[in-house]
Amino acid sequence: YRSVTAFSPISNPINCPWGQKALQNYLGKDKATWQQYDASLLMAKADKFVPAMVEQGKDDSFLDEQLKPNMLTAAAEKKGYPLTLEMHDGYDHSYYFIATFIEKHLKFHAKYLF
Repeated sequence: YRSVTAFSPISNPINCPWGQKALQNYLGKDKATWQQYDASLLMAKADKFVPAMVEQGKDDSFLDEQLKPNMLTAAAEKKGYPLTLEMHDGYDHSYYFIATFIEKHLKFHAKYLF
């Protein structure tokens, strides 16, 4: 990969109810196995950096309990990982949020492809 972007990702799935449920259903009960699928933990251990951008609505009802973007930014800051997290007033977890910012993501990727 040359770049990565995400809209409202579950940034620390081993520490949120949705992530724990999904990881257990897919991978079983061994929590050590889950770590290789947790973006915050992977970012904290990264030895290769790929420019990353995350968009998040500030009015997303899942923000604190499920999505945890603060965990992703903490890992990026500690590691010096090139992450841009943009928090947007007035946006939630809806299609309209993605539709509003998708062009920005495509331009971000294009910048690193050519």
